[in-house]
Amino acid sequence: MNLQKSQKAFEEAKEYIPGGVDSPVRAFKSVGGTPPFIAKGEGAFIYDIDGNRYIDYVQSWGPLIFGHCDKDIEQAVIETAKKGLSFGAPTLLESELAKEIVFLFDSIQKIRFVNSGTEAVMSALRLARGYTKKDDIIKFAGCYHGHSDSLLVQAGSGAATFGTPSSPGVPEDLTKHTLIARYNDIESVKQCFEASKNVACVIIEPIAGNMGLVPADEAFLEELRALCDENEALLIFDEVMSGFRATLTGAQGITKVKPDLVTLGKVIGGGMPVGAFGGKAEIMDMLSPVGPVYQAGTLSGNPVAMAAGLAAIRKLKNNPSIYVDLSKKAKRLMEGFQAAAKAEEIPFVTEVRGSMFGFFFSDREVKNFDDALANDTNAFAIFHQAMLNEGIYLACSSFETGFISTAISNEMIEETIEAAYKAMRVVSDAKRA
Repeated sequence: MNLQKSQKAFEEAKEYIPGGVDSPVRAFKSVGGTPPFIAKGEGAFIYDIDGNRYIDYVQSWGPLIFGHCDKDIEQAVIETAKKGLSFGAPTLLESELAKEIVFLFDSIQKIRFVNSGTEAVMSALRLARGYTKKDDIIKFAGCYHGHSDSLLVQAGSGAATFGTPSSPGVPEDLTKHTLIARYNDIESVKQCFEASKNVACVIIEPIAGNMGLVPADEAFLEELRALCDENEALLIFDEVMSGFRATLTGAQGITKVKPDLVTLGKVIGGGMPVGAFGGKAEIMDMLSPVGPVYQAGTLSGNPVAMAAGLAAIRKLKNNPSIYVDLSKKAKRLMEGFQAAAKAEEIPFVTEVRGSMFGFFFSDREVKNFDDALANDTNAFAIFHQAMLNEGIYLACSSFETGFISTAISNEMIEETIEAAYKAMRVVSDAKRA
């Protein structure tokens, strides 16, 4: 595959942008090679500046559930942009999108829009602390909730300890209020509550998508809900990735557990930058200007983003069978990958939730971050490069999730599986070398 133009563009970008990218994973450091610089997207495909075409299973990391350049979303963006890009004032579009989301989510009575998932989580945590009048939070190793200071933490010596900064520039005074528990391990959560009587909230990805695709067990979520109630702490579901992706109502279309607050993003922007957090009215009404908890943003509720999100959500609500079709394709894709790995006697496990899929080069089921870390990342890197050479664009980290869009056909799924057989052979040859 010729990537000469991308290589040149990457080198030039490094002169002006740290690492040549505006988000670290895009640099392809964990998989090697040069990241293709994308020129355009169309339906299921993306095209790089060298003219290579790829079937896209990243879909901008999730939001493009209808693929690239969906006509309805595109038209909504164009029509809205013609009226103005930003006002910093209320618009009807904000209320319309809010009503759609509140109608669909039982756990959301009121919602506020922001500009990113990171901002949504940061604001939800502040709200939880303001509502409970407590300072500490519990998160899970392997769950990513954006890059705000209190969440850039790593576990200490135990499974349930106060975190220490995982990035320079993050003060210990902030991360000392964050306790780290083990995903799908309720005993580690109990230890956190025993370590602190000042816990404001527990935040979790009910379908983790940033240590690979790792869903939370139903029994675990039920016990988590009970622990939060017992300790008068709020339960926050981070559904920035899974919201409107796993089902029409994200993980809440699968689990019976109801959170106190929910963070959303990705699909609700239809490809435009957006985030949101919502929950019970009594909690949300703690926000300024009604209550004392301050949160604001000039571009929050941006009309173009609201229009794009509204077009996407209404299409999904009016066509719920979309999720059945997307799930079937995701399952078929992972069955194909599994068969390709088996043919080469390569340890391999998969997971599917709706239009989300994940896989690990591992001989055991992945239930938490420790399991994910045992994954053969070298095999993944070889597989990723081989698939890229076959025109298949997968997430460039073994700790990320893949996505199916409605633009991906059954024929494309079979083409991808055929490529996987070739790529697994490359992995097998590399292991024998």
